[in-house]
Amino acid sequence: MDANSTNVIRDLYDLILDRKANPVDGSYTNYLFDKGIEKIGKKVGEEAIEAIISASRGDKENTIQELADLFYHAMVMMAQMGITPEDVETELKKR
Repeated sequence: MDANSTNVIRDLYDLILDRKANPVDGSYTNYLFDKGIEKIGKKVGEEAIEAIISASRGDKENTIQELADLFYHAMVMMAQMGITPEDVETELKKR
């Protein structure tokens, strides 16, 4: 992952944290936070399945879109649980 990718992830995570701290009317991110961890987890699962289906069909473009959705929803889950991208990075480095 290059530095620009890391910045995109951090920037998105920071935006998600900002939505959590400063709700915006009509924000999908705030909708997820309002519904709670079960709804967020359901969306993570749905997006993972959609990415798997796209990949199994060989649809690269759609798989990229579904992975982006998966990453976003995973970061909402992380923010809800107080997990940072650095926490995940630390765990990955241990492996």
